[in-house]
Amino acid sequence: MSKNPLIRVMRFLFFAVVVRAVILVALGLTVRHRERLPKDGPAVLAANHNSNLDALALMSLMPLKLLPKLRPVAAVDYFFTSKARGWFVTHIIGIIPVVRGSARKGVNPLVACEEALDRGEILVLFPEGSRGDPEKLGRLKTGIGHLACARPDVPIIPVYMHGLGKALPKGSSLLVPFNCTVNVGEPLHGTGSYNAFMKAFEARITALAAEDKHPDWD
Repeated sequence: MSKNPLIRVMRFLFFAVVVRAVILVALGLTVRHRERLPKDGPAVLAANHNSNLDALALMSLMPLKLLPKLRPVAAVDYFFTSKARGWFVTHIIGIIPVVRGSARKGVNPLVACEEALDRGEILVLFPEGSRGDPEKLGRLKTGIGHLACARPDVPIIPVYMHGLGKALPKGSSLLVPFNCTVNVGEPLHGTGSYNAFMKAFEARITALAAEDKHPDWD
């Protein structure tokens, strides 16, 4: 993250004014189990991915005092298509860029994520990788499991979001007001095997998705 005070102020104003106006006012979010959100880092928010609003929505749920620690994880090939866009997502959004396919070349694509956790930061990560169809869970990529096992003391908080894929669907630039909900799950840790973690994570986020089908919310 930039240490330039002007950029820090710009980032704060963007999230405090623009993002919160769009997410919390124009759309509105109903959050279940908000108390399960991390109070500090290191931590990982791992959510389903249906919209470009997903990362901003998750970040809007966290206190502004934690904004300097919030780091969405995103693909280089999607966000760094121009210098202006690359500057904005790096300095204002605060993303950690990941090169897709680098693992096949013998390079650990999660090094920057591991270093961020070691600094006490909070990652916003989408285990499906790319955006999928609204309200449909896609196939989970391996990154979340490897990251959990590499940093077993770091809590991985599964999150299921409903409605953002309809408010701003993939391929659209038109925001449609839609009732959106966020279900926050109990944290998991990668203290066992990779396969055991992936099975537990998939089961937990599937259960969170199923909560949207039941009206008896507490």
